[in-house]
Amino acid sequence: MSGNKLENIRIAAIMTDGFEQIEFTSPRDALHNEGAVVHILSPKDRHVQGMHHTNPGDQFEVDVPIDQANPEDYDAVLLPGGVVNADVLRENESAKDFLRHMNEQNKPIAVICHGSWILASADLVRGRKITSYHTLKDDLKNAGAIWVDEAAVEDDNFLSSRNPGDLPEFNRHLVEKLAQTRHAHAHRMAEMD
Repeated sequence: MSGNKLENIRIAAIMTDGFEQIEFTSPRDALHNEGAVVHILSPKDRHVQGMHHTNPGDQFEVDVPIDQANPEDYDAVLLPGGVVNADVLRENESAKDFLRHMNEQNKPIAVICHGSWILASADLVRGRKITSYHTLKDDLKNAGAIWVDEAAVEDDNFLSSRNPGDLPEFNRHLVEKLAQTRHAHAHRMAEMD
């Protein structure tokens, strides 16, 4: 059953080749079911290759090259994991700048598994409570994060999860977080009228 809790909410899924496919498709489907629009933003300009752990998955069309993306066009970010995806993205200045801008605007940033590497590289985790795949624990702590081992961790505009097993909890928290954001935005707009 589909709803419209997230109608007119636009999410930027930032990813490149080697992303863990289920960490994109599962949240995307949950978001679509509530009326949200999800765009793939990538350093690649045509397609990105998903993975099922170490096996190739499907290809997905890129909606907007990351170096042409405007953070003002989006209400939130989704960062799927995948070791290769996360390792490549953490070196991409356009992706890091996009995330810094979204964070400055206090827009939700939802990250799962290895996706948080880019947040550490963009210096966005200092003092923040976050989780990730367990092998990133030291990287995140060294970047100043407060790392915890829980299925879904919220800290202000951040939502993080550890692995694909957390996706049901992650998706539920994500939809709720974005519904609250949409409600707060609608309330602000009504006050301006």
